[in-house]
Amino acid sequence: MTERLKITKAGYQKLQDELRTLIDVTRDEVKSQLAEARAQGDLSENADYDAARNKQAEVEARIKQIEDILETAEIIEEVKHTNRVALGSTVTIKIAGSEDEQRYKILGTIESDPFSGIISNICPLGEAIIGKSLGDVVEVKGTKPYKIEIVKIESSENTKESK
Repeated sequence: MTERLKITKAGYQKLQDELRTLIDVTRDEVKSQLAEARAQGDLSENADYDAARNKQAEVEARIKQIEDILETAEIIEEVKHTNRVALGSTVTIKIAGSEDEQRYKILGTIESDPFSGIISNICPLGEAIIGKSLGDVVEVKGTKPYKIEIVKIESSENTKESK
């Protein structure tokens, strides 16, 4: 059985929108590019035709990927009010021995984007802080384990800060 990937309603809608665009717009654009390239004649040495075929393969692969995700995804409710870290929480942490704070939103793997401060619930940091409370100090497992303190937990309705 395939593991159900966790995704927010907004993330699910974003994938549905991307799928509609790929099917309704991009697919037709690629078909037009293929037709134009075919009209140029000899396909054996036609770079435009090869590029259009590659683009077509990429589009069809992405369509299939999104369809598979949408079929198996489990839509999660974003946290409205909590005193524990959960999917949908935005958490501010402080690495032990440092005064620097870092802020992360915890979502499912499909929506994670570490460069934008969005981490998944199954990355080492996400796993370590899910279910933890304000003020907890936890060890993050990895090649070089480290400790962090949870200094703030935010949701769409509340903000809890350390005193």
